[in-house]
Amino acid sequence: MSGLPIFEFVMFVSMVAVYIAAAIMSVLQIVADGRRHRQFLVAFVSIAAAMEIVILLSRGIAIRAVPLTGLFESLIVLTIVFSLMYLFLSITIKQVWFDCVMVWIILLMVLIAGGVAAPASRPEAIIARPWAIVHGIAMILGGASLTFAAASAVLYLLGRNELKNKKIMRVLGKIPNLEKLERMNVHALEACFLFVTFGIVSGIGMAAINSAALGMSFTNWLVDSKIILILVIWAFLGITLILKRTIALKGKTTAYFTITAFILILFALVGTAVFCKTKHNFIKPGITASETKR
Repeated sequence: MSGLPIFEFVMFVSMVAVYIAAAIMSVLQIVADGRRHRQFLVAFVSIAAAMEIVILLSRGIAIRAVPLTGLFESLIVLTIVFSLMYLFLSITIKQVWFDCVMVWIILLMVLIAGGVAAPASRPEAIIARPWAIVHGIAMILGGASLTFAAASAVLYLLGRNELKNKKIMRVLGKIPNLEKLERMNVHALEACFLFVTFGIVSGIGMAAINSAALGMSFTNWLVDSKIILILVIWAFLGITLILKRTIALKGKTTAYFTITAFILILFALVGTAVFCKTKHNFIKPGITASETKR
């Protein structure tokens, strides 16, 4: 993160501070056993999301392209989408534990983004094509849907555990009912599966047509660690949904499957880049944003 331009560094640190304040505020809601801090919580998330948008705009201007080229940008967009989902849903879902879990997941994603932050780089020419942009958006929406499914799964397991231990007053009015959480989990998984399916199909088609421009053969592209893991996650989601529809997979099992898929998607996004050195990127090596202005 130290390699970021001064403006982006200051904006990012400020944004993290605001998200931390929101996370603390969400805990205070639970401790205070009420919603008196909720208006500040929503305001903090809104301000932080706006800061993220400013960072993206700054990067877009620097590289003169849609800022979806690197891992950092992708995680920032994912966080923005998830934050907007939270702000929209918070209008109707007002339980304090929902606020807490959603905000802490946002903070987790932001901290992960900070761990892979790097200066903006000039994208490959292929990234400017509409099909590539649609592919990137589809995968980000799929990631946001799975993140929301994981949040629903965590809330489901939390509520189920409290009810099982007969601590009804600890969840009454604080966590959406289990049936609603299970529906939210399944619907989010379905949305994720559809987005990822479209993202895979568009990505494979894009790689097949533009393998020369990407500097690697179509076969090498398919055996890339990130692509393989995404395909595994896609199959895992498909099997989970099939089992849910055919043998009525229990809500607890579905929740655990969802959290497993979420952990896998985090590794697909970050782990494959850090540990497996995936070549699934659209950045021209050795060319920074500052050089694009020459």
